[in-house]
Amino acid sequence: MLFPQSVEAEVDSFCSNVAESGIVAWDCKYDEEVFLIPYGLFLAGDNPMQAEEYSHTGLNCNYICRTCEVGGTKYYKASAVRYSSLFMSGQLQTPENMMAEIRQQFEITLKSGASEKLKNSVLSTGVHNSTSSSILNMLHAAGTQAMPEAEVAAVLKKEFAELLQGDKLNNIINPLLGMEGLNMHMDTPTEILHTILLGIVKYFWGQTVFLLDKAKLMGIFQIHLKSVDTDGLNAPCLNADYVCHYKGSLIGKHFKSLAQVMPFLIYDHILSTVLNAWTMIGELVVLVWHTNIQEMAQWPGKKLVAGRS
Repeated sequence: MLFPQSVEAEVDSFCSNVAESGIVAWDCKYDEEVFLIPYGLFLAGDNPMQAEEYSHTGLNCNYICRTCEVGGTKYYKASAVRYSSLFMSGQLQTPENMMAEIRQQFEITLKSGASEKLKNSVLSTGVHNSTSSSILNMLHAAGTQAMPEAEVAAVLKKEFAELLQGDKLNNIINPLLGMEGLNMHMDTPTEILHTILLGIVKYFWGQTVFLLDKAKLMGIFQIHLKSVDTDGLNAPCLNADYVCHYKGSLIGKHFKSLAQVMPFLIYDHILSTVLNAWTMIGELVVLVWHTNIQEMAQWPGKKLVAGRS
């Protein structure tokens, strides 16, 4: 193999091999032998890392979601009628479809004029397989050399075969997409810190501070924040002096605390639309931090309402 196997490939290989034979271990609690079969439950990471894990380009493409096919062209997403569709679930992504699109990109590269076609494919679908990107780049470089158009396909196929060195195409595609029992589109939990706290909450905090400063109400806001009773709140970082002095340099723990109390601090100093938004943010933050869900049947509906709001 020209390119060394990635860590993901090793994990996939280990789980597949052990699933056939299992691991015999000793259970100290029950004083007996047990049979272990490891499998992938989920893969954590920040948004850029998760995008690479499921062969996605992230936000720099037309279809921006790793879970479903929501999105469209820039014109589509900017239109007043279709903008709201970005907040609705689309058709679910599947590892099979993702692998099929990666194979399609290789087929494009093996033809003349592949440069623009490959670029459009990545932008329009969001699919980018970093595991095989080196081979794609080499094929693309070979395809740009001056030669008769009739010879391009034959030359590129020969180059591709040499790069594979007898291996199969499937073996250079992201191994996590074919990992047994793991759906990369569903088993990569949303990374709350950057998506919620340093995303939604941070930027809405910045806009709210701008409005308070403009109305010369930041001093009153600081007094309100100082007077908050934190008993019963999961809010360890409500130091009013620090929050107001370093309002432009806060981190995740500050935003997690502020999201729980903001509606009570600004209810009579800010526009009702801003207040309503903070109320929805507070509900969303509470939902995404639950680690023990008692009413599982009602839970998806609660999250959907908070997310759409």
